[in-house]
Amino acid sequence: MTTEARRAFGAYLARLRGSRSQRALAAQLCDLAGSDTITRHEVSRWERGVRVPDDWLPYLARAHNVALPVLERMAAQAHGRDPDQDGTPFDLSAFFSGAQDLKTRLANAWHGRAVANAGGNPMLILVGGYAGSGKTEFARFLSDLSGWAFLDKDALTRRMTERLLISLGADQHDRHTDLYRTEVRPHEYRCLLNAAYGNIDCGVSIILAAPFISELNNPSWLPRLTHRCQAKGVDVRAIWVHSDLDTMREYIEQRDAPRDGWKLANWDEYASTLNTEDPPDAAHLTIDNRLGAAVSLADQTRRALSKLMP
Repeated sequence: MTTEARRAFGAYLARLRGSRSQRALAAQLCDLAGSDTITRHEVSRWERGVRVPDDWLPYLARAHNVALPVLERMAAQAHGRDPDQDGTPFDLSAFFSGAQDLKTRLANAWHGRAVANAGGNPMLILVGGYAGSGKTEFARFLSDLSGWAFLDKDALTRRMTERLLISLGADQHDRHTDLYRTEVRPHEYRCLLNAAYGNIDCGVSIILAAPFISELNNPSWLPRLTHRCQAKGVDVRAIWVHSDLDTMREYIEQRDAPRDGWKLANWDEYASTLNTEDPPDAAHLTIDNRLGAAVSLADQTRRALSKLMP
């Protein structure tokens, strides 16, 4: 007897098929499987909830460009089994009547999130490094490859930082005095991490780009953060982007940002405060972003991603 769960799964398969005919879908499945055993009538049985297409789920996933774990979890529910994760999507038609493009985008986003979480817990990735090391470039590329959200500290907090420094009677581009370090910098990182917590509380993996110099050199900071995140089922990884003084100076000169004015005008003094030999002990991975490095940043990003998602 057809159950509500089977009917719901069948209706979902029908929505995935969209405007294509059942005959066209059956032909595509036969091509993918190298078999001619599927007909329009069988597709109809699936979509009416009479049968669950267990053996054909891999081919349906390819035909509809849907993650196989999504269909497998839904098929398990259609059989009355309790899957590891509740993966039944909502039918959004009642909420977005006539807005097919939005419905499609939401469905694709749902599938993407299911895929991202299929291999393990959501992740919080910290990408740190000195000014001009290329940490933002690396973090952005990591986001492009993984599809995870990305937040850059400067982009998120720069306006707040400048207004706060002005209100304190300081130079809005100050990034080197004790006033900045004690009265402003803590608020920057608090804003960045609060934004991250808002994402990971929703199960969204996120990448943060910031120097994290004091944080990753503090032996208790990362364990505290990791403990807090693990309590919410989120894994934490810290990546250090390594570079040399010549490379960092060239990057800083190229970007020509007002906040770097003091560094360039007092380069020797600034450089003397940097440890360009050893990454922080807390870093899980180190990326070599020196000019002329043997392995390109793109290849290192792919390798880092493979280590983050075993």
